[in-house]
Amino acid sequence: MGIEGGGAACAGYVQRAAHVQLVLIPSYNSGAKLCETVAQVRAHGHPVWVVIDGSTDGSDANLARRFTGDDGLKIFRRARNGGKGAAVLDGLRAAARQGFTHVLVMDADGQHPASSIPEFLALSRQYPEAMILGVPVFDETAPWIRVAGRRLCNVLTRLETGGAIGDSLFGFRVYPVGPLLSVMAASRWMRGFDFDAEAAVRLSWRGVRALNRPAPVRYFRPEAGGVSHFRYGRDNAVLAAMHIRLLARLLISQAMTLIGGEGMGCFVKTRTRRLGNG
Repeated sequence: MGIEGGGAACAGYVQRAAHVQLVLIPSYNSGAKLCETVAQVRAHGHPVWVVIDGSTDGSDANLARRFTGDDGLKIFRRARNGGKGAAVLDGLRAAARQGFTHVLVMDADGQHPASSIPEFLALSRQYPEAMILGVPVFDETAPWIRVAGRRLCNVLTRLETGGAIGDSLFGFRVYPVGPLLSVMAASRWMRGFDFDAEAAVRLSWRGVRALNRPAPVRYFRPEAGGVSHFRYGRDNAVLAAMHIRLLARLLISQAMTLIGGEGMGCFVKTRTRRLGNG
């Protein structure tokens, strides 16, 4: 499924640096929070690309009207909803074509901290080979079931990566474009809710260093404009299937290592060498 471009290109940003960054926001029926989020990001002066993932709530039209004439914003529209990972992948492909090397991915619903963008992008410039992963700092607005539910996912992710990933589900991250495109192209997964967790694991297996940094997260109630598409049963089933796949891949890799006579060796070395694809 392709994307339909809208807004102005950000070619000026491409020409100014070899390490070129943008903020990429996938959005599906995000309501008024989409405009608020983009305004907060643009206040820091960074180029923003929004991928509208088949939204039907008119939020893309509101965004286009509010930011008419803003050359730092580009809007992409997908004809149908394909999931967060699919929207991010479309944005990555377009970013690579225009010469961007790194993207900061954040949600459109206002939960992620625009105030942390300068810190995360500066860290990415300092360590361009790394992925910069946000670790959520929850406040009193966080639903307890969401906080408790992610703990098991984090335990499994740390097992899969030798403890490299601080939090597997927090989507406020800076990725190097090339490696992320490579791992997504090598797999038919990572197109929906499984994107955040599986992308971090597979990049870690490819040898991409993870730098974990705390970042505040805030949940909004519906009366404050909060929008959530999380479905506890459905999305946890997706994550369970993902971890079964990843753990099976890990076990197969370790078995192959033993058969090859190398022993277990260094876990990081093993996962980087053998777990690139699949």
